[in-house]
Amino acid sequence: MTEPHIFDIKEHPHRRLNLLTGEWVLVSPHRTKRPWQGKVENLPPDNRPAYDPGCYLCPGNQRADGGANPPYTGAYAFTNDFSALLLDTPPGSYEVGGLLHAESEKGICRVISFSPRHDLTLSQLSLEAIEQVIDLWAEEFRNLSANPDIRYIQIFENKGEIMGCSNPHPHGQIWAESSLPQEIRKETARQSAYYQEKGKSLLGDYLELENKEKTRVVIENDHFVALVPFWAVWPYETMIISRRQVQTILQFNPEEKQALAAILQQLTARYDTLFQVSFPYSAGMHQSPVNDGPHPEWHWHMHFYPPLLRSATVKKFMVGYEMLANPQRDITPEWAAGRLREGG
Repeated sequence: MTEPHIFDIKEHPHRRLNLLTGEWVLVSPHRTKRPWQGKVENLPPDNRPAYDPGCYLCPGNQRADGGANPPYTGAYAFTNDFSALLLDTPPGSYEVGGLLHAESEKGICRVISFSPRHDLTLSQLSLEAIEQVIDLWAEEFRNLSANPDIRYIQIFENKGEIMGCSNPHPHGQIWAESSLPQEIRKETARQSAYYQEKGKSLLGDYLELENKEKTRVVIENDHFVALVPFWAVWPYETMIISRRQVQTILQFNPEEKQALAAILQQLTARYDTLFQVSFPYSAGMHQSPVNDGPHPEWHWHMHFYPPLLRSATVKKFMVGYEMLANPQRDITPEWAAGRLREGG
């Protein structure tokens, strides 16, 4: 008699649950053997000068609104000249037939230039320079949260042409708005439910499990762990989680800020080494809402969503099944973590 098949998570198709959102991802590890005859990206040239007179982010240059940057020498922040959100948006709503509904949204968008150097990326900055960026993130978070109209502050970076970045100068953004974005609503609900049931952090317990298994951990230090989440959607998706549960960046002490700078530098350098290219990604911190009462359930973390799949020129597309049903991936998170640990 033939023995029945035994499920092997490394070989057989399966679904994985995202603890933070309650959503599922389909994993199909057997598909890694299929040939690729699809779209191949062109690598953008990487010959940027240290200073570009035509860049609206370089020190002293004219910006898109006609103003000028000061001759800054470290991390620098300013209000986006073409903000997606505006502080003077009047309150109001729009409704038709009980089916169509819209509400006004108030907010502000800030730009963070990581460095006066046009030719560097986060992975190439010194630890001191990255600490300056972290300090500026914290300062911006503090100032924006002082506005009682603001409910959530999203700190993020889009890196690379493939991620829609319109300027190669190293920079990120901060969008602060008067309501909670969809992903934050999901993560708040999941973390809150776990905290109410267990009386402790969902990500704290998840991190304890990951530290025991080690199969998905990429880099760690005394204060942070960078890992490929069990439920990762993007091929080389990672998440940085603070060992100590804090709700926002404002709660990190000087030693934790130094450790965060170190793990950011190391993780982004691992990405660059993987395919020997300045690795594109969208990355951002998830923190608790502000001006919304206490959120003891929230645990600070930072997501990295890079699009590359097989090489520097082959990306992962979210189409078809992913758009109509739910996300799907071929390489397992465990395999991806191993590649990142080994530096490619």
